[in-house]
Amino acid sequence: MSTSPLPPPADDLPVLCALTCAHGLSAPLLAAAVQAAGALSDVPTLGASALAALGWRQAAVRGLLRCDPAQVEAMVVAVQRLRLTLLGAHHPAYPAQLLPLTDAPAVLFVRGSVGALAAPQLAMVGSRHPTALGRATAREFAYHFAAQGLAITSGLAFGIDGASHEGALAAQGMTIAVCATGLDQCYPLAHAALAERIVANGGALVSELPPGAPPLPGHFPQRNRIISGLARGVLVVEAALRSGSLSTARFAGEQGRSIMAIPGSIHSAQSRGCHKLLREGAALVETAEDVLTEIGFTPSNQWVTNLLLGSQTPAPGGDRLDNPAEMLLDALGFEPTSADALIASTGLSSTSVASLLLALELEGRIASDASGRYFRPMAPAAAPRPPTDQGPTSTART
Repeated sequence: MSTSPLPPPADDLPVLCALTCAHGLSAPLLAAAVQAAGALSDVPTLGASALAALGWRQAAVRGLLRCDPAQVEAMVVAVQRLRLTLLGAHHPAYPAQLLPLTDAPAVLFVRGSVGALAAPQLAMVGSRHPTALGRATAREFAYHFAAQGLAITSGLAFGIDGASHEGALAAQGMTIAVCATGLDQCYPLAHAALAERIVANGGALVSELPPGAPPLPGHFPQRNRIISGLARGVLVVEAALRSGSLSTARFAGEQGRSIMAIPGSIHSAQSRGCHKLLREGAALVETAEDVLTEIGFTPSNQWVTNLLLGSQTPAPGGDRLDNPAEMLLDALGFEPTSADALIASTGLSSTSVASLLLALELEGRIASDASGRYFRPMAPAAAPRPPTDQGPTSTART
Protein backbone atom coordinates (compact mmCIF):
# COMPACT_ATOMS: atom_id res chain seq x y z
CA MET A 1 0.00 0.00 0.00
CA SER A 2 1.37 3.37 -1.00
CA THR A 3 1.45 5.93 1.76
CA SER A 4 1.65 8.80 -0.76
CA PRO A 5 -1.11 8.51 -3.38
CA LEU A 6 -1.27 11.26 -5.95
CA PRO A 7 -2.99 14.35 -4.55
CA PRO A 8 -6.04 15.82 -6.27
CA PRO A 9 -5.20 18.12 -9.21
CA ALA A 10 -4.60 21.73 -8.21
CA ASP A 11 -7.42 22.81 -10.52
CA ASP A 12 -9.86 20.87 -8.33
CA LEU A 13 -9.03 22.83 -5.19
CA PRO A 14 -11.43 25.78 -5.71
CA VAL A 15 -14.32 23.43 -6.52
CA LEU A 16 -13.55 21.24 -3.50
CA CYS A 17 -13.53 24.32 -1.28
CA ALA A 18 -16.83 25.44 -2.77
CA LEU A 19 -18.30 22.01 -2.09
CA THR A 20 -17.74 22.54 1.64
CA CYS A 21 -20.51 25.16 1.36
CA ALA A 22 -22.90 22.43 0.14
CA HIS A 23 -24.24 21.65 3.60
CA GLY A 24 -25.17 18.03 4.21
CA LEU A 25 -23.70 16.78 0.94
CA SER A 26 -22.69 13.12 1.20
CA ALA A 27 -19.95 11.16 -0.52
CA PRO A 28 -22.34 9.06 -2.65
CA LEU A 29 -24.14 12.16 -3.92
CA LEU A 30 -20.91 13.91 -4.88
CA ALA A 31 -19.68 10.78 -6.66
CA ALA A 32 -22.95 10.61 -8.59
CA ALA A 33 -22.67 14.27 -9.59
CA VAL A 34 -19.08 13.86 -10.81
CA GLN A 35 -20.13 10.87 -12.86
CA ALA A 36 -23.02 12.81 -14.39
CA ALA A 37 -20.88 15.88 -15.12
CA GLY A 38 -17.87 13.99 -16.36
CA ALA A 39 -15.42 15.92 -14.17
CA LEU A 40 -15.40 17.52 -10.75
CA SER A 41 -14.87 20.98 -12.20
CA ASP A 42 -18.09 20.63 -14.22
CA VAL A 43 -20.34 19.73 -11.28
CA PRO A 44 -21.46 23.36 -10.65
CA THR A 45 -22.47 23.64 -14.33
CA LEU A 46 -25.06 20.89 -13.95
CA GLY A 47 -27.46 23.43 -12.47
CA ALA A 48 -29.98 23.23 -9.68
CA SER A 49 -32.51 20.97 -11.43
CA ALA A 50 -29.97 18.34 -12.42
CA LEU A 51 -28.37 18.30 -8.97
CA ALA A 52 -31.79 17.97 -7.32
CA ALA A 53 -32.61 15.09 -9.68
CA LEU A 54 -29.48 13.33 -8.44
CA GLY A 55 -30.78 13.55 -4.87
CA TRP A 56 -29.05 16.71 -3.66
CA ARG A 57 -31.03 18.56 -1.02
CA GLN A 58 -31.92 22.18 -1.56
CA ALA A 59 -29.49 23.35 1.12
CA ALA A 60 -26.61 21.59 -0.64
CA VAL A 61 -27.59 22.91 -4.07
CA ARG A 62 -28.02 26.44 -2.77
CA GLY A 63 -24.78 26.30 -0.81
CA LEU A 64 -22.74 25.27 -3.84
CA LEU A 65 -24.30 27.55 -6.43
CA ARG A 66 -24.42 30.61 -4.17
CA CYS A 67 -21.06 30.13 -2.44
CA ASP A 68 -19.22 33.43 -1.96
CA PRO A 69 -16.18 33.50 -4.30
CA ALA A 70 -14.22 35.49 -1.72
CA GLN A 71 -14.92 32.81 0.88
CA VAL A 72 -13.75 30.13 -1.54
CA GLU A 73 -10.56 32.03 -2.33
CA ALA A 74 -9.80 32.54 1.36
CA MET A 75 -10.26 28.81 1.97
CA VAL A 76 -7.95 27.94 -0.95
CA VAL A 77 -5.26 30.20 0.55
CA ALA A 78 -5.72 28.62 4.01
CA VAL A 79 -5.53 25.08 2.64
CA GLN A 80 -2.32 25.87 0.78
CA ARG A 81 -0.79 27.66 3.75
CA LEU A 82 -1.57 24.77 6.10
CA ARG A 83 -0.44 22.19 3.52
CA LEU A 84 -3.70 20.31 3.72
CA THR A 85 -5.01 17.83 1.20
CA LEU A 86 -8.66 17.96 0.19
CA LEU A 87 -10.12 14.62 -0.81
CA GLY A 88 -13.41 14.54 -2.67
CA ALA A 89 -15.43 11.34 -2.78
CA HIS A 90 -14.62 11.01 -6.48
CA HIS A 91 -10.88 10.73 -5.86
CA PRO A 92 -9.14 7.31 -5.69
CA ALA A 93 -7.47 8.26 -2.39
CA TYR A 94 -10.80 8.93 -0.66
CA PRO A 95 -11.20 6.14 1.95
CA ALA A 96 -13.00 3.26 0.23
CA GLN A 97 -14.57 2.17 3.52
CA LEU A 98 -16.44 5.49 3.75
CA LEU A 99 -17.80 5.57 0.20
CA PRO A 100 -20.81 3.25 0.71
CA LEU A 101 -22.01 5.16 3.79
CA THR A 102 -24.96 7.41 3.04
CA ASP A 103 -23.81 10.03 5.56
CA ALA A 104 -20.09 10.01 4.71
CA PRO A 105 -18.76 13.54 4.08
CA ALA A 106 -18.34 14.54 0.46
CA VAL A 107 -14.99 16.22 1.17
CA LEU A 108 -12.31 15.48 3.75
CA PHE A 109 -9.50 17.77 4.88
CA VAL A 110 -6.33 15.78 5.64
CA ARG A 111 -3.09 16.83 7.24
CA GLY A 112 -0.37 14.22 7.08
CA SER A 113 -0.38 10.93 5.21
CA VAL A 114 -3.37 10.50 2.93
CA GLY A 115 -2.36 6.86 2.49
CA ALA A 116 -2.86 6.24 6.21
CA LEU A 117 -6.61 6.42 5.65
CA ALA A 118 -6.48 3.24 3.57
CA ALA A 119 -4.81 1.22 6.34
CA PRO A 120 -6.85 -1.34 8.29
CA GLN A 121 -8.11 0.59 11.30
CA LEU A 122 -9.48 -0.05 14.77
CA ALA A 123 -11.33 2.78 16.50
CA MET A 124 -10.61 3.06 20.23
CA VAL A 125 -12.78 5.47 22.21
CA GLY A 126 -13.99 6.11 25.72
CA SER A 127 -14.22 8.46 28.65
CA ARG A 128 -12.49 11.82 28.84
CA HIS A 129 -12.09 11.13 32.58
CA PRO A 130 -10.93 7.51 32.77
CA THR A 131 -9.56 5.66 35.75
CA ALA A 132 -5.79 5.20 35.87
CA LEU A 133 -6.12 1.60 34.80
CA GLY A 134 -8.59 2.47 32.07
CA ARG A 135 -6.05 4.88 30.62
CA ALA A 136 -3.27 2.29 30.93
CA THR A 137 -5.40 -0.36 29.26
CA ALA A 138 -6.16 1.88 26.29
CA ARG A 139 -2.49 2.64 25.87
CA GLU A 140 -1.47 -1.00 26.10
CA PHE A 141 -4.10 -2.29 23.69
CA ALA A 142 -3.22 0.45 21.19
CA TYR A 143 0.48 -0.33 21.52
CA HIS A 144 0.01 -3.99 20.70
CA PHE A 145 -2.41 -3.50 17.84
CA ALA A 146 -0.36 -0.75 16.20
CA ALA A 147 2.77 -2.89 16.44
CA GLN A 148 1.25 -5.38 14.03
CA GLY A 149 -0.22 -3.11 11.42
CA LEU A 150 -3.56 -1.91 12.73
CA ALA A 151 -3.90 1.85 12.57
CA ILE A 152 -5.53 3.23 15.72
CA THR A 153 -8.26 5.77 15.01
CA SER A 154 -9.65 8.06 17.68
CA GLY A 155 -10.77 11.61 18.35
CA LEU A 156 -7.75 13.36 19.94
CA ALA A 157 -9.77 14.09 23.10
CA PHE A 158 -8.49 13.86 26.66
CA GLY A 159 -8.63 10.47 28.36
CA ILE A 160 -9.04 7.25 26.41
CA ASP A 161 -8.61 8.94 23.02
CA GLY A 162 -5.28 10.47 23.93
CA ALA A 163 -4.04 7.30 25.60
CA SER A 164 -4.91 5.29 22.48
CA HIS A 165 -3.01 7.67 20.20
CA GLU A 166 -0.06 7.60 22.62
CA GLY A 167 0.01 3.81 22.71
CA ALA A 168 0.14 3.57 18.93
CA LEU A 169 2.94 6.12 18.75
CA ALA A 170 4.91 4.28 21.43
CA ALA A 171 4.85 1.22 19.18
CA GLN A 172 6.05 3.31 16.23
CA GLY A 173 2.70 2.50 14.66
CA MET A 174 0.18 4.53 12.75
CA THR A 175 -2.62 6.50 14.32
CA ILE A 176 -5.33 8.74 12.88
CA ALA A 177 -7.07 11.57 14.72
CA VAL A 178 -10.48 12.67 13.48
CA CYS A 179 -10.99 16.24 14.65
CA ALA A 180 -14.08 18.25 15.56
CA THR A 181 -12.53 21.52 14.37
CA GLY A 182 -10.84 22.86 11.30
CA LEU A 183 -7.26 21.63 10.95
CA ASP A 184 -5.84 25.11 11.52
CA GLN A 185 -6.37 24.55 15.24
CA CYS A 186 -6.13 21.78 17.79
CA TYR A 187 -8.75 20.87 20.35
CA PRO A 188 -7.91 20.37 23.10
CA LEU A 189 -4.98 22.75 22.78
CA ALA A 190 -3.03 20.63 25.28
CA HIS A 191 -2.87 17.90 22.61
CA ALA A 192 -1.18 20.11 20.02
CA ALA A 193 2.16 18.34 20.52
CA LEU A 194 0.43 14.97 20.28
CA ALA A 195 -1.16 16.04 16.98
CA GLU A 196 2.26 17.00 15.62
CA ARG A 197 3.68 13.61 16.60
CA ILE A 198 0.80 11.82 14.88
CA VAL A 199 1.63 13.59 11.61
CA ALA A 200 5.40 13.17 12.01
CA ASN A 201 4.99 9.43 12.61
CA GLY A 202 3.15 8.80 9.33
CA GLY A 203 -0.40 9.20 10.60
CA ALA A 204 -2.99 11.80 9.76
CA LEU A 205 -5.32 14.44 11.14
CA VAL A 206 -8.72 14.38 9.44
CA SER A 207 -11.73 16.68 9.48
CA GLU A 208 -14.74 17.41 7.33
CA LEU A 209 -14.71 20.96 8.68
CA PRO A 210 -12.89 23.79 6.90
CA PRO A 211 -10.12 25.86 8.49
CA GLY A 212 -11.56 28.26 11.02
CA ALA A 213 -14.34 25.94 12.21
CA PRO A 214 -14.44 26.06 16.05
CA PRO A 215 -15.09 23.14 18.42
CA LEU A 216 -18.86 23.56 18.62
CA PRO A 217 -20.82 20.93 20.62
CA GLY A 218 -22.56 19.63 17.50
CA HIS A 219 -19.27 18.94 15.77
CA PHE A 220 -18.30 16.12 18.13
CA PRO A 221 -21.09 13.61 17.37
CA GLN A 222 -20.70 14.59 13.71
CA ARG A 223 -16.99 13.70 13.99
CA ASN A 224 -17.80 10.37 15.65
CA ARG A 225 -19.48 8.90 12.56
CA ILE A 226 -16.21 9.36 10.67
CA ILE A 227 -14.21 7.64 13.41
CA SER A 228 -16.46 4.58 13.25
CA GLY A 229 -16.78 4.67 9.47
CA LEU A 230 -13.03 4.56 8.88
CA ALA A 231 -12.56 1.55 11.15
CA ARG A 232 -13.36 -2.14 10.99
CA GLY A 233 -14.75 -1.93 14.48
CA VAL A 234 -15.09 0.29 17.54
CA LEU A 235 -13.64 -0.72 20.90
CA VAL A 236 -15.09 1.19 23.84
CA VAL A 237 -12.51 0.91 26.60
CA GLU A 238 -14.25 2.72 29.44
CA ALA A 239 -17.36 4.91 29.30
CA ALA A 240 -20.04 6.40 31.50
CA LEU A 241 -23.68 6.24 30.46
CA ARG A 242 -23.58 9.72 28.92
CA SER A 243 -20.19 9.34 27.27
CA GLY A 244 -19.94 10.61 23.71
CA SER A 245 -18.19 7.36 22.84
CA LEU A 246 -21.59 5.64 22.95
CA SER A 247 -22.61 7.70 19.93
CA THR A 248 -19.54 6.37 18.12
CA ALA A 249 -20.70 2.86 18.95
CA ARG A 250 -24.21 3.68 17.71
CA PHE A 251 -22.83 4.95 14.42
CA ALA A 252 -20.74 1.79 14.15
CA GLY A 253 -23.87 -0.32 14.45
CA GLU A 254 -25.64 1.69 11.77
CA GLN A 255 -22.61 1.35 9.50
CA GLY A 256 -22.28 -2.39 9.94
CA ARG A 257 -19.06 -2.19 11.96
CA SER A 258 -18.17 -4.38 14.92
CA ILE A 259 -18.97 -2.95 18.35
CA MET A 260 -16.82 -4.15 21.24
CA ALA A 261 -16.69 -3.17 24.89
CA ILE A 262 -14.51 -3.99 27.88
CA PRO A 263 -16.47 -4.84 31.04
CA GLY A 264 -15.73 -3.35 34.42
CA SER A 265 -16.92 -3.23 38.00
CA ILE A 266 -20.64 -2.91 38.68
CA HIS A 267 -19.68 -0.19 41.19
CA SER A 268 -17.92 2.02 38.64
CA ALA A 269 -19.78 4.82 36.88
CA GLN A 270 -17.07 4.69 34.20
CA SER A 271 -18.08 1.12 33.33
CA ARG A 272 -21.82 1.61 32.95
CA GLY A 273 -21.66 2.75 29.36
CA CYS A 274 -19.69 -0.37 28.43
CA HIS A 275 -22.18 -2.55 30.32
CA LYS A 276 -25.04 -0.91 28.45
CA LEU A 277 -23.38 -1.76 25.15
CA LEU A 278 -22.80 -5.34 26.27
CA ARG A 279 -26.46 -5.74 27.21
CA GLU A 280 -27.36 -4.48 23.76
CA GLY A 281 -25.20 -7.08 22.05
CA ALA A 282 -21.70 -5.63 21.80
CA ALA A 283 -18.88 -8.18 21.75
CA LEU A 284 -17.32 -8.62 25.19
CA VAL A 285 -13.57 -8.11 25.12
CA GLU A 286 -11.33 -9.81 27.65
CA THR A 287 -8.20 -10.30 25.57
CA ALA A 288 -6.58 -8.78 22.52
CA GLU A 289 -7.38 -11.95 20.63
CA ASP A 290 -11.07 -11.19 21.11
CA VAL A 291 -10.64 -7.94 19.18
CA LEU A 292 -8.58 -9.47 16.39
CA THR A 293 -11.12 -12.24 15.93
CA GLU A 294 -14.08 -9.88 16.00
CA ILE A 295 -12.74 -7.61 13.26
CA GLY A 296 -11.15 -10.43 11.24
CA PHE A 297 -7.62 -9.07 11.35
CA THR A 298 -4.58 -11.33 11.07
CA PRO A 299 -1.44 -9.84 12.64
CA SER A 300 1.40 -9.47 10.19
CA ASN A 301 4.24 -10.31 12.55
CA GLN A 302 4.26 -13.72 14.21
CA TRP A 303 6.66 -12.68 16.94
CA VAL A 304 4.42 -9.80 17.93
CA THR A 305 1.39 -12.08 17.67
CA ASN A 306 2.92 -14.49 20.16
CA LEU A 307 3.76 -11.60 22.48
CA LEU A 308 0.24 -10.23 22.23
CA LEU A 309 -1.80 -13.39 22.52
CA GLY A 310 0.43 -15.18 24.97
CA SER A 311 1.55 -18.79 25.07
CA GLN A 312 -1.22 -21.34 25.22
CA THR A 313 1.10 -23.90 26.83
CA PRO A 314 0.87 -24.07 30.64
CA ALA A 315 4.11 -23.25 32.39
CA PRO A 316 5.87 -26.04 34.29
CA GLY A 317 4.64 -26.29 37.83
CA GLY A 318 1.11 -25.10 37.18
CA ASP A 319 -0.37 -21.70 36.44
CA ARG A 320 1.94 -19.59 38.61
CA LEU A 321 2.23 -16.08 37.19
CA ASP A 322 5.56 -14.55 36.29
CA ASN A 323 7.89 -12.73 38.67
CA PRO A 324 6.39 -9.23 38.23
CA ALA A 325 3.06 -10.68 39.35
CA GLU A 326 4.69 -12.14 42.42
CA MET A 327 6.29 -8.75 43.11
CA LEU A 328 2.85 -7.20 42.92
CA LEU A 329 1.40 -9.81 45.28
CA ASP A 330 4.22 -9.21 47.72
CA ALA A 331 3.45 -5.49 47.71
CA LEU A 332 -0.25 -6.09 48.19
CA GLY A 333 -1.42 -6.78 51.71
CA PHE A 334 -4.81 -7.50 53.18
CA GLU A 335 -5.65 -3.80 53.47
CA PRO A 336 -7.13 -2.20 50.33
CA THR A 337 -4.46 -0.46 48.25
CA SER A 338 -4.79 1.80 45.23
CA ALA A 339 -3.22 1.02 41.87
CA ASP A 340 -1.12 4.19 42.07
CA ALA A 341 0.33 3.05 45.40
CA LEU A 342 1.23 -0.31 43.87
CA ILE A 343 2.94 1.38 40.94
CA ALA A 344 4.98 3.47 43.36
CA SER A 345 5.93 0.57 45.64
CA THR A 346 6.86 -1.95 42.93
CA GLY A 347 8.43 0.31 40.34
CA LEU A 348 6.42 -1.47 37.65
CA SER A 349 4.92 0.54 34.83
CA SER A 350 1.25 1.50 34.93
CA THR A 351 0.55 -0.74 31.94
CA SER A 352 2.19 -3.73 33.64
CA VAL A 353 0.24 -3.12 36.83
CA ALA A 354 -2.98 -2.85 34.82
CA SER A 355 -2.36 -6.20 33.15
CA LEU A 356 -1.26 -7.98 36.29
CA LEU A 357 -4.09 -6.74 38.50
CA LEU A 358 -6.57 -7.94 35.94
CA ALA A 359 -4.95 -11.37 35.60
CA LEU A 360 -4.65 -11.80 39.36
CA GLU A 361 -8.26 -10.82 39.95
CA LEU A 362 -9.56 -13.13 37.23
CA GLU A 363 -7.61 -15.96 38.85
CA GLY A 364 -9.20 -15.12 42.21
CA ARG A 365 -5.88 -14.34 43.87
CA ILE A 366 -6.84 -10.74 44.66
CA ALA A 367 -10.11 -8.85 45.08
CA SER A 368 -11.27 -5.25 44.96
CA ASP A 369 -13.61 -3.08 46.94
CA ALA A 370 -16.28 -0.64 45.78
CA SER A 371 -13.76 2.22 45.55
CA GLY A 372 -11.52 0.26 43.17
CA ARG A 373 -8.73 -0.54 45.64
CA TYR A 374 -7.18 -3.99 45.68
CA PHE A 375 -6.39 -6.45 48.46
CA ARG A 376 -5.53 -10.08 49.08
CA PRO A 377 -8.53 -12.00 50.38
CA MET A 378 -8.10 -14.02 53.56
CA ALA A 379 -9.18 -17.10 51.62
CA PRO A 380 -9.07 -17.75 47.87
CA ALA A 381 -12.01 -16.23 46.04
CA ALA A 382 -14.66 -18.77 45.10
CA ALA A 383 -14.76 -17.71 41.45
CA PRO A 384 -13.16 -15.19 39.11
CA ARG A 385 -14.83 -11.78 39.11
CA PRO A 386 -15.00 -9.16 36.40
CA PRO A 387 -12.44 -6.33 36.40
CA THR A 388 -12.92 -3.45 38.81
CA ASP A 389 -13.62 0.19 38.31
CA GLN A 390 -9.93 0.91 38.43
CA GLY A 391 -9.45 -1.59 35.66
CA PRO A 392 -12.56 -2.11 33.55
CA THR A 393 -10.25 -3.65 31.06
CA SER A 394 -8.59 -6.74 29.95
CA THR A 395 -5.28 -5.42 28.88
CA ALA A 396 -3.62 -7.40 26.16
CA ARG A 397 -2.48 -10.38 28.17
CA THR A 398 0.98 -11.36 27.19
